[in-house]
Amino acid sequence: MTNGKFWGYRRSDGRVGVRNHILILPTITCATQAAKQITELVYGTVSFIHQHGCAQVGVDYDQTFRTYVGMGTNPNVYGVVVLGLGCETHQGRSVAAEIAKCGKPVELVSIQDHGGTLMAIAQGAKIAAQMVQDASAEMRELCDFSELIVGTECGGSDACSGLSANPAVGVVSDMIVDFGGTAILAETTELIGAEHLLANRAVDEKVAKRVYEVIQAMENRSFAMGVDIRTGNPSPGNLKGGISSLEEKSLGAVNKAGSRPLQELIDYAQMPTKKGLVWMDTPGHDIEQLTGMVAGGAQVVLFTSGRGTPTGSPIAPVIKIATNTAMFEKMRENMDINAGTIIQGAESIDAVGHRIMDEVALVSSGKLTKAEILKQHDFGIWRIGPTF
Repeated sequence: MTNGKFWGYRRSDGRVGVRNHILILPTITCATQAAKQITELVYGTVSFIHQHGCAQVGVDYDQTFRTYVGMGTNPNVYGVVVLGLGCETHQGRSVAAEIAKCGKPVELVSIQDHGGTLMAIAQGAKIAAQMVQDASAEMRELCDFSELIVGTECGGSDACSGLSANPAVGVVSDMIVDFGGTAILAETTELIGAEHLLANRAVDEKVAKRVYEVIQAMENRSFAMGVDIRTGNPSPGNLKGGISSLEEKSLGAVNKAGSRPLQELIDYAQMPTKKGLVWMDTPGHDIEQLTGMVAGGAQVVLFTSGRGTPTGSPIAPVIKIATNTAMFEKMRENMDINAGTIIQGAESIDAVGHRIMDEVALVSSGKLTKAEILKQHDFGIWRIGPTF
């Protein structure tokens, strides 16, 4: 049973990381392959592939910029090599300057300024190698759960999700909040039909009103395309797993939020301004919501699934929790914890919740998740505007 402590890395801005990565951050899709090559050359570095960084304007530009910066400032990252092309909309120097405000080591490399791909890779690898050595001298120290931001999500849900893994994660969410930490609920798409339950738990009328506004805005996006959001949600896998409607899926998904008051609603990739239960406005897309929560500062993510998923993050450990034993046995190399014991009657929801909490403590102190071992470095930004 956890005592509410873990061994983490104290950063210069006061926040605590559970990992000690050097992030090679490509600000434009043209630089992603060069970033990947640096990670192959230098042990201890991570990166990701994406298709963003240019021809974006307005709020869409702002959201992508905020996501880049959030990934770089996440306390799981010791230092950052920002890798740009040079002529893109999301200028590497702007991203690097914003990340540097948190006090961690940040260096900028431009493919155009350094004379092409090979020279940029060489320079980036040289910088990264020194950062890795410096990071390796960092020592973990005893930290409190009050310094954790834990993201929660479900993907590939089935009929067992709302009965086993999701309510067990809800127990963890309550425990994190009671320890003084922060739990993030996401997946606005998959809360449609259950929004009243969260509005009733809002700390004030302003937050309650915001709950309905966020839900309506998400529905309006699908109506603007001339479609009903229910044509894509539940997904074919959800239906095959026994979920009959979006409302049924939402009533299961909301269980991840536990029972504590809803403190605030934040935008995608925004850092929470309050402790406690927080709702981040994200789509239901697994990788996009995961990226948003990690960019918002989540050091650890709890991911429940009934169909099975390999999903992971380049910088945050993702603990995968199976809703049923059959899938857990079938996908042991991907799933970390089996909550199917609840369905079998072998364990209570509370017991599994405490077991997950113990795993959070172990993972936060250095234990690797299955996704980390398999190098599942997924990344995707929620696009809310067209490319110009």
